[in-house]
Amino acid sequence: MNTNVILKELTLEEKASLCSGSDSWHTQPVERLDIPAVMVADGPHGLRKVKETADMSNQEAIEAVCFPCACATACSFDRELLSAMGKALGRSCRAENVDILLGPGCNIKRSPLCGRNFEYFSEDPYLASQMAAAHIKGVQSMGVGTSLKHFACNNQETRRMSCSANMDERTFFEIYAAAFEGAVKEAKPYTLMCSYNKLNNVFCSENPFTLTEVLRDKWGYNGLVMSDWGAVNDRPLGVKAGLDLEMPSSHGINDARIVEAVKNGTLDEKYLNKAVRNVLELVSKFENNSSDIVWDKEAQHELARKIARESAVLLKNEDGILPLDKNKKIAFIGDFAKVPRYQGSGSSHINSFRVTSVLDAVKGICDVDYAKGYDAGTDEVNEQLINEAVECAKRNDVAVIFAGLTDLYESEGFDRKHMKMPQNQLSLIESICEVCKNVVVVLHNGSPVELPFSDKVKGILEMYLGGQAVGSAECDLLFGDANPCGKLAETFPVKLSDNPSYLNFPGNRDDVDYKEGIFVGYRYYDYKEIEPRFPFGFGLSYTTFEYSDMTLSSQTVSTDDELTVSVNITNTGKVEGKEVVQLYVSDKQCSCQRPIRELKGFEKVSLKPNETKKVVFKLDKRAFAFYSTQAHDWIVEEGDFTVSLGSSSRDIRTNCDVYVNSSDTIPVHLTVNSTIGDIVSIPQGRKRIESIAGKVSADMSSAQTDQTMGAAAQQMVEAMMWEMPIRAILSFTSKPIMTREELEAMIDELNEEINSAT
Repeated sequence: MNTNVILKELTLEEKASLCSGSDSWHTQPVERLDIPAVMVADGPHGLRKVKETADMSNQEAIEAVCFPCACATACSFDRELLSAMGKALGRSCRAENVDILLGPGCNIKRSPLCGRNFEYFSEDPYLASQMAAAHIKGVQSMGVGTSLKHFACNNQETRRMSCSANMDERTFFEIYAAAFEGAVKEAKPYTLMCSYNKLNNVFCSENPFTLTEVLRDKWGYNGLVMSDWGAVNDRPLGVKAGLDLEMPSSHGINDARIVEAVKNGTLDEKYLNKAVRNVLELVSKFENNSSDIVWDKEAQHELARKIARESAVLLKNEDGILPLDKNKKIAFIGDFAKVPRYQGSGSSHINSFRVTSVLDAVKGICDVDYAKGYDAGTDEVNEQLINEAVECAKRNDVAVIFAGLTDLYESEGFDRKHMKMPQNQLSLIESICEVCKNVVVVLHNGSPVELPFSDKVKGILEMYLGGQAVGSAECDLLFGDANPCGKLAETFPVKLSDNPSYLNFPGNRDDVDYKEGIFVGYRYYDYKEIEPRFPFGFGLSYTTFEYSDMTLSSQTVSTDDELTVSVNITNTGKVEGKEVVQLYVSDKQCSCQRPIRELKGFEKVSLKPNETKKVVFKLDKRAFAFYSTQAHDWIVEEGDFTVSLGSSSRDIRTNCDVYVNSSDTIPVHLTVNSTIGDIVSIPQGRKRIESIAGKVSADMSSAQTDQTMGAAAQQMVEAMMWEMPIRAILSFTSKPIMTREELEAMIDELNEEINSAT
């Protein structure tokens, strides 16, 4: 397809029509020029293709494979696993003539209460970007496009179509944009989906800062930008800002608005041409695709089982209660044991062709006793069900309770009100613990929950929303046929009020102020020295690992060079297992506030008993950088950094220091209101005002009439002087040393001298 030729042949009305869907799931074709429609379908953890006979009032989807949700897969810390899942999804799409799978979502988990957290990867932007990139690469390797979503700052469901996420520039780039940046640059998604909300009071569907200045100019993105369904506010403004495609169809209403805006001169046609070009280039990517690919649902079901296994996180294993002894009497208790909650509700809900519960999977492994215990359709306590479960637990050696959150508690469209589990489940667990000393809880949830029973049970296995084969994966892990190797991709606080966004979520009607800034997730808990229930990166294994011989390629490195970090990992236990080695970087001294440590690398290594492998990391400039609002860019300040390796953000096993040489400078703009201390901290400034500062200090000291104050008086004077704006020297000397005009001229000269040197 020659886009330049086609652009010239399109009428204005046809151009406008190409910028809108023809219905809910197709782009607009132009038959006279042989421009076909592109089909999209919901994802991201399965193919939700609406049957072609369906309409908006009947959104029945075809049967498909439901893989574990992003809340689970992120805990795998396994890029290859995400890529394999992506390839399977791509095959599904090719078999069903779907061109674009909508997803993945890599919005940051700002609060555990966000109802859609199950679709997102992490509270950490680096981990989120890496998981998203691997997912995208896998899908697109099959000739199917993805749609990275929701750009940007879609961190809640409450008033999601009207609220404004208000934050400073540094917070935006370091936390909320960084997850998208890494995925965009590394994986190059065919499309990117803008979010419903506003960013600093500008709708993301018509925001030139995010859609053009950041996405295209800063990051070099050259794919297509589409709207979330119904996110468009002002279509002509959106075209100008960089929104190429509106979904779904506006039934011609917004097409006409685009045409009118071009005709009356309020929209330059060059912006429309850019949008149309991006649409045409997207269409051309699928010209040679065929549907002659076999979709093996049975094989994908087994892949879903493997992914669920690799993503599960063992949170507690007191007295080695897991793996279970098949020769002991075991009770499986809970509605989720029979009808598991394995996915979230909303646009990503998959019509699974098969679901394997843990009661299905345990058949043939051993005989278990079962009691329902609670009804997942309500949170009301049913004493009869609890009593039956208690009796079941009494006659067995071990009670495994399958619990978590229901669709009533978390879903697209609304946020949670609290972090508690349903009361009927909590009452059940409490009652079982009173009659059984060996209790294991298996959790099915899309985001963290409060765990008041944590000290009463011996085992906790976090499955998150583990996909349609979750029951088989649970049996693999509970009975030791697989070794848990997942790590938490988010912090589990003890209580909701510990969370950094607690006072500002979900905001004041349409204003949501991100007052916690860059201190999201473990960054906040570490800095505030708050002990979480389970920290970011945490996860136990049935074996143990030893870290040794950490080495750096150099003790001094330039920002132009890579730093190589290596460490030996040894399996010191008796069974094969996998360890996620996490690399964190700390700036030992910085001119601005930075987190205690930040994740900048991870590798998953598989080890047999007594086996040792070397794990190697490569760190570039970005690993040491922070975003400077003065420079409007990423900056590395020269100095000492600590590189740490650990099994979680709170379990650092070894570290080394490195000195980073950097030529980066932060632009300086001094004024007469700049403090003497700030000016003196700059070499050129110190040279300029050293004698002046000395004169001010002497005059201020002599002004102290109470000579008994002695050293305390001198300390007070020095402290006052360093915090004093330089204009105050005109008032705090016994004789005038310069005029206001002379002071302003000196500051102007100093600014020029400092910034010209950089």
